[in-house]
Amino acid sequence: MGVSRYLASQLKPDPKPHLPEAVEAQIAAMTIVQKPLVPLIAQLEQQRKAAAAIKNDEEKKAAQQAYQQELTRLAREASTRDLLGALYSSNQLQEQMTWFWFNHFNVHQYKANLRAMIGDYEERAIRPYALGRFRDLLRAVVHHPAMLIYLDNSQNAAGHINENFARELMELHTLGVDGGYSQRDVQELARILTGLGVNLGSSAPNVKRELQSQYLRDGLFEFNPNRHDYGEKDFLGQRVRGEGLKEVDAALDRLARSPATAHFISRKFATYFVSDDPPPALIERMAGEFARSDGDIASTLASLFASPEFTASLGLKFKDPVHYVVSAVRLAYDDKPILNAGPMINWLNRMAEPLYGRQTPDGYPLTNVAWASPGQMATRFEIAKAIGTGNAGLFRSEGPTVVERAAFPQLSNALFYESLQPKLSQQTREALEMASSPQEWNVFLLASPEFMNR
Repeated sequence: MGVSRYLASQLKPDPKPHLPEAVEAQIAAMTIVQKPLVPLIAQLEQQRKAAAAIKNDEEKKAAQQAYQQELTRLAREASTRDLLGALYSSNQLQEQMTWFWFNHFNVHQYKANLRAMIGDYEERAIRPYALGRFRDLLRAVVHHPAMLIYLDNSQNAAGHINENFARELMELHTLGVDGGYSQRDVQELARILTGLGVNLGSSAPNVKRELQSQYLRDGLFEFNPNRHDYGEKDFLGQRVRGEGLKEVDAALDRLARSPATAHFISRKFATYFVSDDPPPALIERMAGEFARSDGDIASTLASLFASPEFTASLGLKFKDPVHYVVSAVRLAYDDKPILNAGPMINWLNRMAEPLYGRQTPDGYPLTNVAWASPGQMATRFEIAKAIGTGNAGLFRSEGPTVVERAAFPQLSNALFYESLQPKLSQQTREALEMASSPQEWNVFLLASPEFMNR
């Protein structure tokens, strides 16, 4: 296709990405695909309440353990689906940006019942907007129950203000810590966000008659006007009338279109794709495109990819654990579908970057220095050995009926000689020549300094 046509196709991805049939079948069989979030959560809530009502201590403990195991199973399904998409989806840039935005709008799976919601959050609030308008992405995140539970906005009500979500919405999601807002703005945004919450039950609250027209429920998301502060606010220097959910839309408009947001998001893109300390001139150009396009993510990324700074950075950005693991398996097995993502999930756990596992809302660091420790490198060498020798367990299925397929990576192929070998240092080439077997050759390539970078 050539670089230009390929990049254009990636910036405007196919709504239904191509996946191998075997991968589509794996994903289609998942509970998180077959059962929508609302009935899934209703079933889990029934299970949780039934366990809590058991009088016998041992039986209660067993029932509660079964409930927790089901939450964990659903989260593992989400991790598996994420990794299968990263490995095999034709929309590779969308996969990259889905990971980026989930990390940017991070939620931790082990809070409350979020393990059951994490897959829906990724698929409905993040992925569809990953290359669209930032404002649309921001709204989808703000309205998703996973975020509202994680940052405690489900507890935010008039007279009982909780500032957690408001603070992170400005500091981490939009304006940045130096974005020019004050503690008063945090307090006022928290008031604007009152009433945005989650309803896990089947019945609606008893809303005051004069406010009933403002009540909204969409899936598990609920705007309860009984809990909203209808007083006037002064947010970022502008008066905000007490209009309920309209206040939230107005606040999100201001945040999404702020010059501070344009710079903050552009800097984070450049840190992700270019370097730990991206050039100010590049950030300025990207921020200008972000503002000009009204927060169009694809347009902003296009300006990044067309820059000389991006071209100069290729091969220098150290891979974080997710990028290392996914790129190693992709290179080793191309489009041959794995049967078991468990080894990949375990490797990410060992390297301290498990999917959905960051406890704090800031997300995993995007800088090289965060991942280049001796311990990290030792683990990567072990992973390289597991993949390179064909002993990773990726082609041995889990479950009552075990299926195992032969799979040995042949990395010394045409792709290597045409595309990879010219970029290798003389030291790496000499090391490969000293390999005593095809397995050892594979290991040396996957453990090479060049393969650690992207």
